[in-house]
Amino acid sequence: MPTPSAIIDLVGGPSAIGTVITTQFDLIRAVRAGLPVSAVHALVQSGRLSRVETDRVVLPRKTLAHRERIGTLTADQSDRLLRVARVLAVVEEVLGNQEIAHAWLRRANAALHGEAPLNLLDTEEGAREVEVLLGRIAHGIAA
Repeated sequence: MPTPSAIIDLVGGPSAIGTVITTQFDLIRAVRAGLPVSAVHALVQSGRLSRVETDRVVLPRKTLAHRERIGTLTADQSDRLLRVARVLAVVEEVLGNQEIAHAWLRRANAALHGEAPLNLLDTEEGAREVEVLLGRIAHGIAA
């Protein structure tokens, strides 16, 4: 399981968030307060998600444009963003690097009923299934 700071680093780090995140409770407070819209842009700029993928699993473009005028995401939108960032951090940790993780997330997986892992990140249940599979991979259990 990645640390809270590793998750925050994927969305721009403490400077983008406006606060230092060291514990899960810091993360919870930041989500409840609403993350800055720049956190979405940081994830896209990192190359981990395209704008189309972000539109599908995090936040529709029209909604993002509206939130840009406000400056922050809602708690629910922040939660979705960090769910995706958490899974991205796990897959990179388990598979060893960003390139391999990028390919794995986008390839259909028999253990996920033929779905690409990234396509399941739009729901909490889907994200859990991906994390369970990554846990199996990390422990050398046949996936």
